[in-house]
Order: sequence, then structure tokens, then C-alpha cells
Amino acid sequence: MIGSRRQPGPQGTSTPPGQQPARRAESVPAIDWPTLFGKRLGVLAVGFLLWVAGLEARLVYLQVLDHDDLMTRAVHQQEDREVIPGTRGDIVDRHGAVLAMSVRGHALMVARRLVNDPDDLATRVCQVLTRCTPAESKAMVQTMASKGGSYAFLRREVTPKEVESLLALNEPALRLEEVSHRFYPNGETAAHVLGYVNVDSKGQNGIELAQEKRIAGHEGRKIVQLTGGRPRVRLSSRILEEPTVGATIELTIDKDLQFMAERELEAGVTASAADAGTVVVMDPMNGDILALANYPTFDPNEVGGSPVENLQNRAALEIYEPGSTFKLVTAAAAFQEVHMSPLRLFDVGAGQIKFGKWTIHDDHHMASPMTMTDVIVHSSNVGAVKIGMALGPEIISRYVSRFGFGEINARDIPFQRSGIVDRNLAKAPDISLASVSMGYHVGVTPLQVAAAFASVANGGELVAPRLVRAIVTDGQRTEVPRKVVRRTVTPEVASQLVTLTEEVMKRGTGKTLQIEGYTAAGKTGTAQQLVNGHYSKSDYNASFVGFVPSRAPRMVILVVMDAPKRGGYHGAQAAGPVFKRLAEAALRHLGVPPTINAAPPVLVVRNDPTTPGSVGAPTATIAALKPASAMPDASSSSSANAAALAAAAAAARDGLMPDVRGLSAREALRILATVGVEARLSGDGFVATQEIAPGTAIAHGQSCGLVLRRQLIPLPGDVGTQQ
Repeated sequence: MIGSRRQPGPQGTSTPPGQQPARRAESVPAIDWPTLFGKRLGVLAVGFLLWVAGLEARLVYLQVLDHDDLMTRAVHQQEDREVIPGTRGDIVDRHGAVLAMSVRGHALMVARRLVNDPDDLATRVCQVLTRCTPAESKAMVQTMASKGGSYAFLRREVTPKEVESLLALNEPALRLEEVSHRFYPNGETAAHVLGYVNVDSKGQNGIELAQEKRIAGHEGRKIVQLTGGRPRVRLSSRILEEPTVGATIELTIDKDLQFMAERELEAGVTASAADAGTVVVMDPMNGDILALANYPTFDPNEVGGSPVENLQNRAALEIYEPGSTFKLVTAAAAFQEVHMSPLRLFDVGAGQIKFGKWTIHDDHHMASPMTMTDVIVHSSNVGAVKIGMALGPEIISRYVSRFGFGEINARDIPFQRSGIVDRNLAKAPDISLASVSMGYHVGVTPLQVAAAFASVANGGELVAPRLVRAIVTDGQRTEVPRKVVRRTVTPEVASQLVTLTEEVMKRGTGKTLQIEGYTAAGKTGTAQQLVNGHYSKSDYNASFVGFVPSRAPRMVILVVMDAPKRGGYHGAQAAGPVFKRLAEAALRHLGVPPTINAAPPVLVVRNDPTTPGSVGAPTATIAALKPASAMPDASSSSSANAAALAAAAAAARDGLMPDVRGLSAREALRILATVGVEARLSGDGFVATQEIAPGTAIAHGQSCGLVLRRQLIPLPGDVGTQQ
């Protein structure tokens, strides 16, 4: 082709038209495989070393730096530490009868995460449980479906029969836990004394609460092994610390006497159609509460089924105006402070006295003038007011406090109240002083009134009421000591007050309540209730408090009736019959011998034939109810006295009560004076019985009742003995 030239190809050849000339072949360098492999191996080695270093660092962190935290988390995942409650100790009465005890039982629990169908499981469980209501079944469903802890209680207590039925369900989500339950074998008996516990066996009232620290026992600890997955399942358990049993609490209560008090109180409340009632039976010498009853009451085994007001201990919580029973405080102040004569006359006029717009009147017409004794015997309000006005507010206020009103006096009773006392009576209007003098304008509790009368019965000592007699821990019995709060009056004044209250029973407001065969002392009380700031015309507090026997008292009994509506509202009508029936039953139960026309004790007089001139003539040595071997071998009264005084001195050194039985009153008084014991005498002649047993530990200033008798009989074999 014109104008075109061929490019010469290699070796003189030319490239065909339309094709690119081929490139010249280049030379390719050879690969150094050993070097390349070495470099890559080094990179891998460095990476491996860095990985190992990181792993080691992580292990060091986990094993050293974070070790404690990880171990704690592991323990929480694999173990569960549980508290084993201590077993509550028993509560027994003064004779050892069990009033409260702990029994082993089972509680029903559920593992929430093992429950697939809460409704179905709750239905099946409810079918085998007794008294399972639809409401309880619904609560079980909610418990199972809850997202709380792993385990939850379905029922705190199941019976042995229910345990068998639950095991037959073969349900892995259910668990039976062995627990301790509180059981009160006597039901309602002494319910307000004992109190009750909650679902966790913690005391909530009464002795159960007051003695919680002693009675609860020491908690134990255990470790439960669990699986690590979800849900966690219990594998095994191991005890770390065994739980202990709490102390046994020995009460002052006499179970049989408690039952009698509750029986008579219920009968009295029912007969009088009262709203409620309270009884307190107390030993005036040491403050032991022998019985304490309230009605209505409750069963501590079934607390949930009782109204809240039934759970309250009215003896320590109920504040009321005592009425005429309080007049004994006014009389005590008059005797002690101004030495007022029981025969002092008071003009009660027409049976009423005015203070401004207020008028105080007597319940019925009384002859005027009246002696102080008759003011108390016939319970004259006007007379009591005039006595109080003669004494003045300072003295009355002082004796209100001296007898324990306005303060908490009882031990081992939770939530008790101190009452209501006007501390500024001197600055108050005269109507306030007048009201206090006859038992109004002062709020007291039944326990305070019982303790006040006990101080009169025992010769003038205000002894703190007590419910706990002893505490037994690890087999060691520790007795709770008698506690004297203060002296209220002297023994002489106390004797005057006893005489007044004896007259109340003989010819006063309590004459229908005399107890056959026994001397008794007591006082009635009737007071209008304060309702919405005004004194009610229909609701009254009727009360009676007394002690028997009056000169050697074994018990003080207080009865308070709240708003009696049938058979009369006065103390003698509503409360008095309960006192009378209970006192008669209690005297029989305690074996107290009659004090009126009683069979005399056996007393003997012995001749000593070895003494010259003594044949046919009795010596002065007399013994009561002692065997011949116990008779003193005395040739004269002086030698007998010397021997008795020597024995008393020996007893005094040891702090023990000497034996004065068989001695004359003068000799007994002389011997007791050497040991600092005050004697309270009843009867005449020689000492037949003594209230404090010989050899008993005594305290200086303690009082002891002595009963004297005259009848003497010869011992068999005596020569020339006279009767």
C-alpha cells in the first residue's frame, strides 16, 4: 500500500496488520523461601508471645487482684448461708406445769424457678391442705409467680397428715422445711400473761416478749450447697453452729388458781352483762401474781382469729377511776400524817357537798355525824372529801405517789401504763382535791390497786408485783428476788387500816361477801365512767379488792367489772360475788385452815419429873405440833429462853429465820427482834404457826405473821400433866 511501511519484526519479520507486537520476555527473580518463612514464623512467634502475656496478665488479675471478689461471687452462686432459729425455752407455772412449749414441725416452701404452672400447682397443694380457702390458693399463685428470692413460704405450719399428702404429690418445686412451732397446751389459760409469738417465733406480748432474749435461745448457722445453674437446686447442707435451747421461765402463776380466776371472771361478766372484766390474785408478802385474768380473752395458738382489743392485758393497760377503793389511801394519810382517830366525827350533813357548780353526794342517805371508821365502812363520799380537805393537797399527793400510783410498778409486763396523776394538786381547784380523796380525778391500773392493798395486808411495804419467779438456764435455777419499792405506812397504821377493811366486811358495803370460816378485809368501789368528757349515767366501773385471811393474808384479790348492766352496777353487786367465789375456791386449793372457830392446833405442856418439886406441876416449856424428840429439855422458862435466844443468835449469824413455835408472844417478839424481823400477831397464848418457815433466808426489816393458840394437851406418858 502506497505510503505505508512495514515495521520489521524480530529477526527481520514483520507484524501482521491489526496485531500488537509481542513484548520482549523479561527475566523473573527467584523467591527466597527460607527467608520468607523465617520472617512469617517470627511474626507468629511475637503474636503468640503477646497472647500468652495477655493471658498470663489476665490470670494474674483474676487469681490475685480480683481473687476475693470472684471467690465471694462463686460462694454466692454455689452456697447459701442460712440461720437456724434457736428453740424457745418452756414457760412453766410455779409448780412446773408447762404453759408454753416449742414443738418440732414442718413448714411448706416452694422453689419459684421450678414452678411451671403456678395455678395448677396451687390448686393441687390446696386440695391436700386442710382449711385451704380460695383466698389462700390465690395467695399461693401470687407467691409462686413472684420474682423475689429463690424460696418462699406457702404455709408456716403443716400437720403430719398434710406432710404425707404433700410428699405423695412428688412435686420437685415443693420443699418441707423442719421448723419449731410455739404451742400453748392449755389454750386460753393465762393467755394475757404468756402473750404470743409471730410467724417467725418472736415474742409479741406478755412473757414471750418481756423475756425474749432469755427464752429465744441462740441462733445456729448452716451452709447449703447449691447447683450453679438456673434454677439453683439444693444439693446438701452442713451445720456450722448448732442452735441452742432458750431458758425455762418459771412463773409465779398457779395454773389451777389461774383457771379458777378465769372461770369465775367469765361467769361474773356474763351474769352482770358487763363489757369486760379483770381479776388479779397476788401474794402480798412477796408480790407473786398467782393469777391474772381478763375477759374477753383469746387463744394464743390462734391469735389471728381474735379481735385486737381481746389481746390487750387490761390489768396493766386499762386506766380507770377506782372510786371508793381509793379511800383507803385517804385513810392511810390521815392515820399516818395527823394521827387521826378512827372515832373522829365528821358532819356529812344531808349527804352532799358543793364546790362551785359541782356537787358531790353520797349514794344513799347516811346518818350524820359519822366517825372516820364509818366513813370508810359505809363508803361516804362526803366524809372522804372532808377527810381529804382536812389533810390538804400536799399530803394527799404525797400518799398517792407513796402507794405507787402514777408509776410503773410491775415487772415482766410489756406496755404497762403508769396511770394518770395530777402532780400539781396544790395548784388545782378544791374540787380536784375533793375528787381525788374519794377516788376520782386519778387514773389507775388494776395492778396498781392490787399492789397498794397488798402493802396494807403485809404491814406497810409496797412490794413490786412480779410474774417471773425463777429462770432456769442449763439446769441452774436462779430465783428472782423480792423487791420492796418503799414503805407506805408503818405496821401500826397498816393494822389500823386492816381493822377498817375488816369492818367493811362485817357491817359495811361488803357484809354480803363474808367468807365462811375466815376473817376477810376488803373495800368496794363504784365510779362513773368518763365518756366523751362527761360522766355517764349508765356506765360504771364496779370493783372490789380484799385480802384473806385478814390477819395472816395469803392473797389479795382484785376484781374490776367494766360497765355492768344487769343485777346492779355497784362494786358489791357486780364485782363482789366474783371475789367471794374465787376466794373460797382459792383458800381450799391452797389448803389455808379456817381462822374463825377453827380446830385448834395441837399444843403440849410437859412436866420434867427429874426436876425436884415439879411432879404434877407443868413447866413453862410449850411446843406446837412438834414430836417428842423436838421438845426442848428445859427445867425452867429461863433455860428455855436462853436456849431459844442462843438458837436465834445462831440463826441471825446465818441470816436464817429462827423457830419460835411453842414460845409465848413476848418471848417470840424478843427473839425476832434479835434478827430484825417484825412480828404480826393474831390470837393469844403461845405461837402455833409462823408465816416464815424456820431456816428460811430473811432480810432485815422483813415481817412475819405469828398465829397464837392457848389449848394444851398432855403428851402420852407424862406424869401429872394438866390440860
